[in-house]
Amino acid sequence: MLNVHSLHVAYGESEVLHGIDLDVAPGEIVAIMGRNGMGKTTLMKSMMGIIPPKSGSIRVGDTDVTSMKSYRRVANGIAYVPQGRMIFSTMTVRENIETGLTVTGETTVPETIYELFPVLLEMKGRRGGNLSGGQQQQLAVARALASKPKVLLLDEPTEGIQPSIIRDMGRTLRRIRDERGLSIVVSEQVLSFALDVADRVLVIENGEIVHESPRETIDEEKVAKFLSV
Repeated sequence: MLNVHSLHVAYGESEVLHGIDLDVAPGEIVAIMGRNGMGKTTLMKSMMGIIPPKSGSIRVGDTDVTSMKSYRRVANGIAYVPQGRMIFSTMTVRENIETGLTVTGETTVPETIYELFPVLLEMKGRRGGNLSGGQQQQLAVARALASKPKVLLLDEPTEGIQPSIIRDMGRTLRRIRDERGLSIVVSEQVLSFALDVADRVLVIENGEIVHESPRETIDEEKVAKFLSV
């Protein structure tokens, strides 16, 4: 469903990603782990089209999206929840979710979105800025799902969220995958969350994938060493 091949990304003369290869199957959840500054967010932004690649290719299904602008990538099936959530704080919950509908031609939020996130139904008239961190994260995911993506990218979804909400987030992501057949890529530093949701775990270090393992056979100690400062 998602294929990233030999992706090189640079800021000016400084190359940050050095030939990343990533394949994500339909209905697979992949966690990309690594310390701050190792290239996780750059990879996410590049897949979304926010940062153009220096070389390499990105495909969604059979569609090459490498040279597409971000909004075209959304129309071709990529949705992105950025680090820090980036919801519209002065807009209501409902209005926030509606911004994700623009590529679908729909005008009302599907009931299935509120079924996934019942708290958002209760608060649909409340301003986004008045929600807790966990509720804002749910809102950001709901807005992304409104575009009916094939691939969902989540950048550091557990950042600043209390442990009980993190567990709920894990359950919701697995449910989204099971019910919608979505491919999900999560960048993450919390190993327990990655092991809870992911089918496969990759570690990025200095812009390269240095370790990869299915969840069933993962060497937690080895991954933890990569994540320690």
